[in-house]
Amino acid sequence: MDVQEVLKLADDLVFINTGKHLDNLQEVILRGTLQGQKYSKIADESHCSEGHIKDIASALWKLLSEVLGEEVNKANFRVRLEQVKFSNLWNFNKDIVQIGEVNFCENNSQSPKVPNSSTDEEFLNKGNAKPKVREYLGEMPKSGVLFDRTSELATLKQWILHENTRLLAILGIVGIGKTALAVHLVEQIKHEFDFIIWRSVATSPPLSILQKNIIQFFCRGGAPVPAPNADGVVVPENGATTGGLPLLNYLQKYRCLLILDDVQMVNSSGQLAGNYQPGYEDYGRLFRQVGELSHNSCLVLLSSEKPREIAALEGTNQPIRSLQLNGLGAKAREILREKGLAEHEKWSELIEQYRGNPLWLKIVATMIQDLFDGSLSEFLSDDPLFLGDLESLLHQPFNRLSESEKQVMSWLASETAPVSISKVPENLQLSRSQFLKVMQSLGRRSLIEKIPEGDRTFFTLEPVLKEYVKTNYSRPNIEKEAR
Repeated sequence: MDVQEVLKLADDLVFINTGKHLDNLQEVILRGTLQGQKYSKIADESHCSEGHIKDIASALWKLLSEVLGEEVNKANFRVRLEQVKFSNLWNFNKDIVQIGEVNFCENNSQSPKVPNSSTDEEFLNKGNAKPKVREYLGEMPKSGVLFDRTSELATLKQWILHENTRLLAILGIVGIGKTALAVHLVEQIKHEFDFIIWRSVATSPPLSILQKNIIQFFCRGGAPVPAPNADGVVVPENGATTGGLPLLNYLQKYRCLLILDDVQMVNSSGQLAGNYQPGYEDYGRLFRQVGELSHNSCLVLLSSEKPREIAALEGTNQPIRSLQLNGLGAKAREILREKGLAEHEKWSELIEQYRGNPLWLKIVATMIQDLFDGSLSEFLSDDPLFLGDLESLLHQPFNRLSESEKQVMSWLASETAPVSISKVPENLQLSRSQFLKVMQSLGRRSLIEKIPEGDRTFFTLEPVLKEYVKTNYSRPNIEKEAR
């Protein structure tokens, strides 16, 4: 590719992502980069400061990285765009047509500067050839060490690849390893899909915005979609209704793996688990329809709170499943070994206190090294249980609790042994119905432990959570806040 071809491709990429073409200074920076010029030389020729050129370039590399789903910088800019050009990752003739609030790829229009559009057959590389995977993983964390989750990975792969699970939730308390597990899952199964997209909803984007952004990823991958009818509505080939959620058309037309991280952030704080923020109810409709409509895609939700749609629809023989992640147990010894803790005979006690939570144990092991010179015996002799940096980590899930949940957590923390819920404690001003709803909500937040004994079930809090509640949600403070 010559300089003009590379600049044209970069301009197309920027235009599709922002609706604006490269400005003069951006084009000068790219041209200078292609010619091997330093930023100081580009600045001199542009009559700008070198700092200003670096700022503009940095923003441009970031934009191109987001578009391509991989890092783009001054050193690899030309190589990255040539990879796009020659791997057909970009379909130049796809204009963006706005229908309602969502951008769609228009199949019929074409730019006079580019060749005719590819067909579905070309997109699938024709014949029996395996389609090229389109990856948009710019928001997926880098793969790190995954301490033994072999059985969990095997279960997820079985559900997705062999049992056609369409909607899947990976659940667990903060630090338990939901995201790390999902990253390794993606790496192992991504070649089974046409599109892989990872998005975080930690900033609580409205579904209309998230949907528009994801659909643009499909457009950049050159995915043809059905043309809208006379009413401007895209109707799937099977005629099924998608309830005004265009993203579902893509999930039906292509085999996609879509991962949404931090899903609990679209729920309301201060209410029981599963209640969406006002204006975010469409997320529930999306989850429900992904589970109910026929398709070969899979939507994976990573959340510390079980969505109510999952709770209502999941089942052994259903295409909707959830995997509750628990601590590592004895497998967590590898974390302590990596952290260099001595006194191996006491590792089991430490793992039990922190319930084998990978992140909790990493934080605690660091505290032991910093404050107790690596002495596990001295640390374990402290009473009460020391939280340190764990306390700030737990603020987020606990700040999401309703007042009634705080009351029940305070009651559970005050009990020295696991308790039955056969009757409502006298000191809780809750009806039987309210009490059971609260217990169910806390279970969906992974904040209580269930202990089966015979034909009965008892409930308690993990030691870390019990100490956190005693410190932050003592009964006098809860009752004062309630008044």
